Amino acid sequence: MHDLRRQALESGKTVSRKARSRQSTTPSSKTSSRAASRVNSRNPSDDEEGNLSDGTAWSSNSIDDLLASDEVQLQTDAWRTLLDERVEQIIDRKRSSGQGREESLAAYIHILTAQYTQEVIHNKIRELVPAFLKSIKTETSEKETVLALKALALTLITEPDDSIYASVYQPIKRTMTDSESQLAKVAAVHALGIATFYGGASLAETDDVMAQLLEIVESDGHAVEAGDSGLVVTAALEEWGFLATQLDDIEDITESAMEAFVEQLESSDPAVQIAAGENIALLYEKSYTPLEAGESASSSEDDYDDEDPDDKNGEKLIKRYDVYRREDQLKHDLSALANVSGRHMSKKDKKSLHTNFADILNTVEYPTRGPRYSNAVSDESGKRFGSRMTVRIHKTGEMRIDKWWKLHRLQALRRVLQGGFVVHYEQNEVVFDSLPIMMSRG
Repeated sequence: MHDLRRQALESGKTVSRKARSRQSTTPSSKTSSRAASRVNSRNPSDDEEGNLSDGTAWSSNSIDDLLASDEVQLQTDAWRTLLDERVEQIIDRKRSSGQGREESLAAYIHILTAQYTQEVIHNKIRELVPAFLKSIKTETSEKETVLALKALALTLITEPDDSIYASVYQPIKRTMTDSESQLAKVAAVHALGIATFYGGASLAETDDVMAQLLEIVESDGHAVEAGDSGLVVTAALEEWGFLATQLDDIEDITESAMEAFVEQLESSDPAVQIAAGENIALLYEKSYTPLEAGESASSSEDDYDDEDPDDKNGEKLIKRYDVYRREDQLKHDLSALANVSGRHMSKKDKKSLHTNFADILNTVEYPTRGPRYSNAVSDESGKRFGSRMTVRIHKTGEMRIDKWWKLHRLQALRRVLQGGFVVHYEQNEVVFDSLPIMMSRG
């Protein structure tokens, strides 16, 4: 197994290129328009996502839906034989039709989602990746392109390869910028995030990808010919946050990122607003780091936190820098979203905005508090209950999502793995190392 499995998955170990060089850069130009960001294409239904539909769905909808998703299972143990057949069909393009490739890619995705297949596909990576890229480059149909992008992402989560990024970057970027299909652009953004994280991108390359994603957000999608596309802007926000979890010091890119994310809070699309808000919470969380040996804490209560109920080791965190200059206005905007009302919005969207922005506002006010933080005090310990977001692993275990970086990684993996997440969490070292260790329930 490549050293990349552990090297790339450790949180808080990488310093951004900008932090190292401290060189100023010219920020991407912004469009003068506010974010309309309306969804111009259908959202996948819950049923489609639970059953993987035709393999093209990427969204995980709300956090609650994500946490409650059912597992995907194959009906028989014959998946190895079936996978071998599908792999050969994908590789042998000369004997396949467009519909046949779609069927093979969909079956490949379903098997890789439901099973941990690293041993089976390990020796086929050098043939599979070029086949995926052929489907991506030719873009014979929207469906084949989306399936190929997702198959590539699933393959990299199953078998990371530190030489893949260099070969897939340009074809994925070309689809992201030039494709006429909105869904293909969305799939390309997500595949680019996975390829950057698991495909061996250097620190400089990761910085460049994050800058491109931020430009998509700043331009409301116009940077990739997807003006005011809620789907594309949301995808760019999500993958920016996912890649940011790799970086330890992001102070130098925080100001420009915050300006873009705060502006997207005015979007008419709840998915865009929530994705922007989650990135804001992540940036506030990252502005606090552990107190180092020999370092004294600030006397200001605003710069120091010694009460983190979720931290069993009593780790003390200290504020390193200001995240946003107009914080009072930001808190006002977040509070408004946490209490939004009106008939123009569905009950589900209002509930999602209320829940998510209550969490995000809490983190902006208290940056060491993660998602679903409860201020209720335990009668036994006298301390707050803290973050109560957990993911059930079968009937005996659970994983606590008490930090925003953990939530970003969970969401990124679930976008690709969907109902197969638990299988991969238990068997796939890549997924296991990306997230907290499972805890037994008493």
